Amino acid sequence: MNTTQASIQPAILLAQLLERLDASRQPVDARQYQLVAARLASLLAEPGVDWQPLLEQSPAAAALYENLHYAEAGLCRSQLDTAMQAELTAREAIDAARERPAPDRAAPGTAAA
Repeated sequence: MNTTQASIQPAILLAQLLERLDASRQPVDARQYQLVAARLASLLAEPGVDWQPLLEQSPAAAALYENLHYAEAGLCRSQLDTAMQAELTAREAIDAARERPAPDRAAPGTAAA
């Protein structure tokens, strides 16, 4: 069995576990989370494996993969449209706030001069 192919099934299981830990409504042991993330990271760092199907199914694995490869590709897995829309929405909110007149700073109950 090819060692790179042998990594896929454990990576799938670890990604599923990481997703469950991320979504847990109960407190999660930090050490357990770190161990799962570290083990998955070591598998995702193996060269020659097509991780694309796993990364498409697991946002937690995709974020981990992106962080591992940030130096080479930056935020390569982030949705550009989503990021761009968030930036445009923020820009519109900032511009709208700048256009609003400043509220009267007089203390309540006092007359403005």
